[in-house]
Amino acid sequence: MYRKPSSQMTIDDFILPFSGKLSAENRWVQLAKIIPWDEIEEEYAFMFPSDRGNVAKPVRMALGSLIIQTRCGYTDRETVLQITENPYLQYFIGLSEYQLTKPFTPVAMVKFRKRFNAKRLAKINERIISAEAAQRAIQSEKEKAHDEDHHDDDSKGSGIVNTTKPVETQEVEAATPEVKPNQGTLILDATCTPADLRFPTDLALLNEAREKLDEMIDTLHKASVKVERRPRTYREKARKDYLNVTKQRKPRKNQLRKAVKKQLQYVRRNLGIVDRMLQRATAGAEPLSLRKQKLLATIRKLVDQQTAMYKSKTHSIADRIVNLYQPHVRPIVRGKAGAAVEFGAKVAISLENGYSRIEKLSWDPYNEAGTMKETVENYKRRNGCYPEAVLADRIYRNRDNLAYCKKHGIRLSGPKLGRPLSKALMKKAEKRIERQDARERNAVEGKFGEGKRKYGLARIFAKLEETAECMISMQFLVMNLEHMLRVLFAQIWFWIFGQETGEILVS
Repeated sequence: MYRKPSSQMTIDDFILPFSGKLSAENRWVQLAKIIPWDEIEEEYAFMFPSDRGNVAKPVRMALGSLIIQTRCGYTDRETVLQITENPYLQYFIGLSEYQLTKPFTPVAMVKFRKRFNAKRLAKINERIISAEAAQRAIQSEKEKAHDEDHHDDDSKGSGIVNTTKPVETQEVEAATPEVKPNQGTLILDATCTPADLRFPTDLALLNEAREKLDEMIDTLHKASVKVERRPRTYREKARKDYLNVTKQRKPRKNQLRKAVKKQLQYVRRNLGIVDRMLQRATAGAEPLSLRKQKLLATIRKLVDQQTAMYKSKTHSIADRIVNLYQPHVRPIVRGKAGAAVEFGAKVAISLENGYSRIEKLSWDPYNEAGTMKETVENYKRRNGCYPEAVLADRIYRNRDNLAYCKKHGIRLSGPKLGRPLSKALMKKAEKRIERQDARERNAVEGKFGEGKRKYGLARIFAKLEETAECMISMQFLVMNLEHMLRVLFAQIWFWIFGQETGEILVS
């Protein structure tokens, strides 16, 4: 059930104790102004079609709390405590007055993340960027009209009469469709957002699976109706075999292979015991919780993969499981100096006028060059024209993308295909363009650095697939909001100090 709150609240409507008043210059007050809460609420309300049940939290409270958590790097519990103690945060999430009680519990943060999936956050991100672009267009039109007025006044003062085109010429121009030339620059790149898990090894994964199966056997044994002896699983011997290898600094390959074989045998034995105990369970009873049932299905798939890799003597397989509680995470080969392989979601983004958009988010590895055509078409759909230049890494410069860019008159950064020319043979203009493209393309690397150092993009702590995607999308949304605040501050600074500087220069 969802109940629409009152219209969008202003800073004057918030009630503080002891006749207090919020500052309009506060960052949370400024941030609340630039988010179109009413437009977001129209789509949010459709998630609750029923008229019965508990009333859901408003969209400003749900989305606002996620923005606070992402922007400040809080945990769920710390986010609730900070909101309870700070009146500016309470105003930001839409409360009408300061209250000492918690507006919601930390458990509600998980529900909020499930409601705002990656697609819904992408729409919200687009709404915020388009609203800012519309305001920028209105401001530019006002400046243009202001300049035209001054130009007309100067023309009248100098005795110059403005001439207009004949009516016939205007009709011909209106009949011909306007084709906008290529404008703007689009920057593309991709990165990996590592999940919070330890480096996976075959031996450690099998040992963990064996331990979890032992816990399931204990649970099933306690839930059994007949009092019988617990099946033997050799858990102490299996643990000793595992430690004998892992405690070595550099075990040999044959030792690792032999240890993996032993752990596979222990896991298969425990799986057989669990299956027999589940068959003897009372009809209709569910001795294992839903979480343990999902874990059991993951262990079965892990055993099949490890058996296939052991027989083929390889270490790679399709949809390889690297964590029992996060089976959606896949190894992403990046080839970086620090980590050749990362484990998490791969994100391809586009950067336009300082604002980033997620073009593709997937847990499976993919070639980011395949996303370029769709990204450019999305750019045309938004702006009505193709970009003048696309700045991307060398991996984007395949034959299909080069032919696509040549067809639409787009300049794709980087050297031409074939044997690279030496610096001596390159023209001065080409060198200058190459250096300029490299400088402008650094913006997307800075965006990744900002997200990983400040907003937690370097390690995603959410365990579920949908909540992890929500956290990744929220970080790019918050970075866009921060960029919008910086632009707003620059405009205010120019309006205050720029005019004074201009008056001084004129005088």
